[in-house]
Amino acid sequence: MSRSEFSHAKRVVVKIGSSLLTDGGRGLNREAIAAWVKQMAQLRQQGVDVVLVSSGSVAEGMSRLKLKSRPKTLHELQAAASVGQMGLVRRFEDEFQEHGLLAAQVLLTHDDLSDRQRYLNARSTLLTLLDFGVVPVINENDAVATEEIRFGDNDTLGALVANLVEADLLILLTDQLGLYDANPSLNPEAKLIRHISVNEGLLDAVAGGSISGLGRGGMSTKVRAARLAARSGAATVIVSGKLDDVITEVISGADLGTYLIPDIAPLAARKQWLAGQLQLKGSVTLDDGAVKILQSAGKSLLAVGVKTVEGHFQRGDLVSCRDSQGQEIARGLINYGADEASKIAGKPSSEFESLLGYADDEELIHRDNLVLI
Repeated sequence: MSRSEFSHAKRVVVKIGSSLLTDGGRGLNREAIAAWVKQMAQLRQQGVDVVLVSSGSVAEGMSRLKLKSRPKTLHELQAAASVGQMGLVRRFEDEFQEHGLLAAQVLLTHDDLSDRQRYLNARSTLLTLLDFGVVPVINENDAVATEEIRFGDNDTLGALVANLVEADLLILLTDQLGLYDANPSLNPEAKLIRHISVNEGLLDAVAGGSISGLGRGGMSTKVRAARLAARSGAATVIVSGKLDDVITEVISGADLGTYLIPDIAPLAARKQWLAGQLQLKGSVTLDDGAVKILQSAGKSLLAVGVKTVEGHFQRGDLVSCRDSQGQEIARGLINYGADEASKIAGKPSSEFESLLGYADDEELIHRDNLVLI
């Protein structure tokens, strides 16, 4: 997809960062929110489905509670999120109503998307809302999420939502013009990257952390988000939310921000889900032969190709498959718990019964439950 084809997008996910929404932490930026909602309303009038992923609940809560710095403890963060979410929801509802549109609040944790059935339920709910012409406003459920079930940042959440609803385009609105080839605050010669493949290694070198300190994400999370979104074929644009009519301009094909080109083969829906899961319960280290077979032949992972097993996982948990250098090459749902996997590591399936007292699946991870990273 080229920028000129963005105008043909049928479904768009827009993610707005904390610093933008709260005017650098000073409270909800009502004028800016009104402008963004107006643009999203214009897309709806053109028949484009719009999903909004909103950061800002903690930042708005900080403002309302008159906190000068982001809380450190989980319960303080959750309290701030609870207070701030009230303001966010009311503001978006009021603004969308100005354009005759209904909005719906959808709060998610990683647990909601890590379980396959709950993932499908979330997908069905969002698609039904879109069928009704409603604009879903999605945020991480900060008020109840523990560190173990957090997405970590709303850029990642935006990408997973793009996968979930099969969006054509993910727009990440930030307080920077886009992604630069160097840190623009340190290097005045830094140049804006106009377009780049999501697979380009340069991205890992130039993506830095959060500048504002209000959110949990920086450019590195946006690069990761673009790569996740690309797994379902979605293009990503990182662009400043401060530009006039930025959303409609991006859709019209204007050369704004950084376009991350999804030039990878889209994964099947089930494997998109597997690739998007962030809660790994353990890992297995493979020998060189197993690595080669997984990467080139699309086969299942057999225990005979496993050198070591780490973690405390149960049958059906998600584990990482790594090469001898520790590089993740795949992940999948394992057929044996950690204790059993350790006993059969490096062994052929013909020895499973003597080692375990029973023989279950021949594969450690079946290819249908395995995705290359």
